[in-house]
Amino acid sequence: MTISPRIRAREVDLVLLLVALFWGASYLAAKSLTQHAPVIVVLSLRFILTAIGMTVIWIIKRPQFSRNEALLGLALGSVQALIIYCETAGVSRTTATNAGLIISLAIVMTPLMESFASKNWLPPKFFAATIVAVVGVLLLVSNKGFSAPNLGDWLMLAAATVRALHVTSMGHFTKGKTYSSVNITLLQSIACALIFTAISGSRTFSSARHLPNHQWLGLLFLSGLCGVFAFLATLWAIRQTSSSRASLLLGTEPVWAVVVGTVLGGESLTLIGIIGALLIISATGYGQKIESGHRTDQALHSFEP
Repeated sequence: MTISPRIRAREVDLVLLLVALFWGASYLAAKSLTQHAPVIVVLSLRFILTAIGMTVIWIIKRPQFSRNEALLGLALGSVQALIIYCETAGVSRTTATNAGLIISLAIVMTPLMESFASKNWLPPKFFAATIVAVVGVLLLVSNKGFSAPNLGDWLMLAAATVRALHVTSMGHFTKGKTYSSVNITLLQSIACALIFTAISGSRTFSSARHLPNHQWLGLLFLSGLCGVFAFLATLWAIRQTSSSRASLLLGTEPVWAVVVGTVLGGESLTLIGIIGALLIISATGYGQKIESGHRTDQALHSFEP
């Protein structure tokens, strides 16, 4: 029995939506964990588990390492550690809803940085979408009345900025290379585990002995489903569909962050916050669509005689 292309496409879409759901739920899970253990301890345990999971995947696939690949993976992992720290410290000081929405600004920041680096400027409509997204953030952080963003909101904004830099750098340094995605992800996980464990020291293992079972489930969720599974599922799905469609579906992450934060986390948004959230989601989605169309047009023009 053969699987029809329509059913396969539906399966791919569901997998990508599931990954976006896990990522959206990760903010509430991280917030819950940081209420029971220091941020640095949570991150140490999370990436030790992620590194173990990725090591198992590496043993199964056995891709060869190159010296440049190893150096790049460890360097990118060091930057990723900064991103994850800002995200986790940020969500511990703000709401999971705010965290998921503010981090989505990386969706429009990344093309902006790539455009600046390549001097291949995006259409004016993209910059208009970016302005709308920023206005949405200002409304979101003023959810309970107009006020300055708190420390958690600023940390999430810093995480979004560094994440955009990280993605841009990764694209630049891996362009035209045959680096293994498994190797790069494994090395980044190991780098994060080493950095966070070195900083937390003995607190990691003393805290691990006293964590309740439901907190271990939270760690397994972050490391297993949001880490190892999300990586493998995304890698499989992107090979079955277009990168534009994959980006669009993965871009629903902030929507799931709002849903999980309000339904499971008991968080709430006022009318101002709802308007801000809608502006962020619509502007980042529209900006992503513009960037994807611009990239497609550039590719088509490059093949013209």
